[in-house]
Amino acid sequence: MFEQLMEPFRYFTPALVAATLSGALLGLVGVYVVLRGMAYIGHGLSHAIFGWAVVSFAGGVNFYVGAGAGGVLSALLINALARRKRITADVSIGIVTTAVFALGIAVISRRSSFTKNFEAALFGNVLGVSAIDVLVIAATLLGVALVVIFDYRRLLYSTFDPEVAEISGISSRVQDLVLTAILAASIIVTMRLLGVTLIAAALITPAATARLLTNRFGKMFRLSVAIGAASGFLGVYLSYFLDVASGASVVLVASIVFAGALLLTSVRWRVRQPA
Repeated sequence: MFEQLMEPFRYFTPALVAATLSGALLGLVGVYVVLRGMAYIGHGLSHAIFGWAVVSFAGGVNFYVGAGAGGVLSALLINALARRKRITADVSIGIVTTAVFALGIAVISRRSSFTKNFEAALFGNVLGVSAIDVLVIAATLLGVALVVIFDYRRLLYSTFDPEVAEISGISSRVQDLVLTAILAASIIVTMRLLGVTLIAAALITPAATARLLTNRFGKMFRLSVAIGAASGFLGVYLSYFLDVASGASVVLVASIVFAGALLLTSVRWRVRQPA
């Protein structure tokens, strides 16, 4: 029995480590995404980055370089369109991200060699995770954590009260670009493990769960990172026995945790109500 439970560590050790780090990374960035109501841009950027990744691969460009440059370009285009008075932020996100995603689909449809990897790219491929991927995810997690630590006060003000932030000399536009940059980096490095279609859920669900459990900003960070890391590890671990896509398994575990937190808070609220 014990040997059977340890089997995933024999075959999936890099993926288990990568999933744990990815969950922590997305849980960290997800706090700002949830508090700012940016769920749509997280979903849209994942699709745009997928499109740029396909284009860069077709052109012989390194995955991280091509997807990274494309993600930054998409973010800049979104911000440029959103500054126009007649185009709202959600419309600009929809236009830019779906256009780039469609470009990626067009390239895939022209090259038959891509079709066999299409499902893995969309839903995650646990067997495709290498030691290099683990190092890249770990380096990104460290970099994002340092940005959050050193830019903590400015990000905090621009998240909760952008008007006061501007009066205090904090540029909300610059902070938006900083947040978009770390969001794009997080999506890029976790794409291979979780898949394009499920990254947004893995990004939002741990932070939303933490938001249900606490109103304190610092505690929300800690809970979101812990829930994200645990969901990543358990999701990939269970995917071995269930024989399902790793990304789907991670999201399902995170969703179950969210449902449990929702039930717990609902019971607490009813108990506290006067009879």
